Amino acid sequence: MSSRVYRNALLALAGLALAAGPAAAARGVTVKGSDTMVILGQRWAELYMGAKPGEIIQVTGGGSGTGIAALINGSTDICMASRPMKEDEKLKLRDRYQTRGVEIPVAKDGLAVYVNEKNPVRELTLAQLRDIYLGKLVNWKQVGGADAPITLYGRENSSGTYVYFKDNVLGGRDFSARCQTLPGTAAVANAVLKDPNGIGYGGAAYAKGVRDLAVKKDARTPGVLPTAATVKDGSYPIARYLYFYTRVKPAGKVKEFVDWVRSPAGQAVVTQVGYFPLQ
Repeated sequence: MSSRVYRNALLALAGLALAAGPAAAARGVTVKGSDTMVILGQRWAELYMGAKPGEIIQVTGGGSGTGIAALINGSTDICMASRPMKEDEKLKLRDRYQTRGVEIPVAKDGLAVYVNEKNPVRELTLAQLRDIYLGKLVNWKQVGGADAPITLYGRENSSGTYVYFKDNVLGGRDFSARCQTLPGTAAVANAVLKDPNGIGYGGAAYAKGVRDLAVKKDARTPGVLPTAATVKDGSYPIARYLYFYTRVKPAGKVKEFVDWVRSPAGQAVVTQVGYFPLQ
């Protein structure tokens, strides 16, 4: 056997060991990634450990990109991601572990657009939303609101929510330099709560004290709010899946936790937290 083949075989075995459970046996199952998902992940862990005394599930945030990096470097068993993995990330997994990873949908989310309760604007088209975040529309009167400057709030570029919004609302273009990036969806919602002229975006579960805007696919269609019904039937235009990623097919304690998350008991938690269960 050549040294290269031998090395690759060892790396593949290491990847299997990390994902299948020996590491989890020593320190429990580690779950890291999306800040959008961190409250949901922590609630899953809390209830799972309550139902199974002796089990340990450790959940931390940091952003989808941070979770994916941890999956690649072997420091987490499960990555939480609010966006699909990119091709270059899958290739890094393949180069290290001879696997492109396993994608596991665990919930759905209507990516909400937040405004302050004092803002008279109730709906925006996708084109208006895009032009606001590109910096082409800078005053609320341009979209039917008060004569006041629009303050933009968003997520940092390690966030899966940032990537999803950029790809699916901005068409891959860069955010306006005026957009204030904040570390976490809760921070975005809190900034809009304090700013009558603010606008932000993030997971539906974080819309506390702020108001969701109805989003229109175009000027001819009605505005749609992110609800269980509109996310399920696809009428809300910026709905997405939330994911777990593992290096290889889950086994052992990792599999037991993933299976519970996708079970009726785990999916009931999704609704309680404010997201939407899998169909």
